[in-house]
Amino acid sequence: MDRIRLGVVGLGRGFMLTLPALTGDERIVLAGAFDPRAEARERFAQEFDALAFPTLGAMLGAPDIDALYIASPHEHHAAQAIAAIKAGKHVLVEKPMAVTVADCAAMAEAARRFDRVLVVGPSHGFDAPVRAAAALIASGDHGALRQILTFNFTDFVYRPRRPEELDAARGGGVIFSQGAHQIDVVRRLAGQPIRTVRAVAGNWDETRPNDGAYTALLAFEHGAAASLTYSGYAHYDSDELTGWIGELGRPKAPTAHADARRTLARDEAAAKLARTYGNGAPPPPAPHHEHFGFVLASCERADIRLTPTGLALYADHAHEWRPLDPPAVPRRAVIDEFVAAIHRTSAPIHDGRWGLETMAACAALIESSRRGTDIFPATIIHDALEQIAL
Repeated sequence: MDRIRLGVVGLGRGFMLTLPALTGDERIVLAGAFDPRAEARERFAQEFDALAFPTLGAMLGAPDIDALYIASPHEHHAAQAIAAIKAGKHVLVEKPMAVTVADCAAMAEAARRFDRVLVVGPSHGFDAPVRAAAALIASGDHGALRQILTFNFTDFVYRPRRPEELDAARGGGVIFSQGAHQIDVVRRLAGQPIRTVRAVAGNWDETRPNDGAYTALLAFEHGAAASLTYSGYAHYDSDELTGWIGELGRPKAPTAHADARRTLARDEAAAKLARTYGNGAPPPPAPHHEHFGFVLASCERADIRLTPTGLALYADHAHEWRPLDPPAVPRRAVIDEFVAAIHRTSAPIHDGRWGLETMAACAALIESSRRGTDIFPATIIHDALEQIAL
């Protein structure tokens, strides 16, 4: 299998953001799509000379599809991924992996049992600055990692949402959607399991009924700790600290941050639909790397600050700037990992177990905020795996 014939499940916003990586990669053929919107399916078929499937079952039975990219709403990920794996397809599934830890465990177990590749992404754990910093930390050149400080202040809460995106039970809110990114970042940097999570999360706007902010302290198995803060309430914009380069690697206007709050549409469903495939062109290539707010990793003999253009290294006796080449293709690292896993040339980092552990940390964040105590993600995972065994 030289080129991977990829079927897409869900032609929404996630697909739009990843589309340049898919069309810019010679190893991928966009071979088919399923989406409830017939007009989106037909446009996909015409644009890519591909198949339009009226149901997921029809796609799963197609011999011309090798793998699926699942970019549907969060609550459908588990059932769709497990069905695809059982049908013999490899799966790349958007984060969050699923909306319960038990579902994540079932997905990971299905991939193991049926010997199929399951990769969870894209997430900001794949970003080039994160990968470069993780390699530098792992080298030990500046001593052991001791702590990570990361925070991100955005307008996430006021972007157009479907009803389920405002319902925590269906995967809504910032913890599943944004916390998964932030946890992936610190996990890549730390390179060690999370031992405990202590957190406070909150909903500060009753008109947007879901968690919109949190602060968490993660303690890792080998002594490092990470402080994570996120707010999606469109007040301060932490992109000020990245030279006004936005999350997707594009320059942004400092005055535009509150636009989401000011212009939140009355017809929110229509505004959400306008951001999906078939209702506009994919975004242009970004001149800088994607990022997820301010990140500073502290080793024993140096601090490392991650930026969209490179790493700033503050060592014992000198400061050093380590630039990164601009991205030739956005999110290429996601495709690299998925393709390499399918061709058995290297094992994926962000596999089913990785996704399970990230979602267990998200669940621990929620539970810690509710109970006001430390929570052990390993216990959550153990309980979820026992449910599968039963």
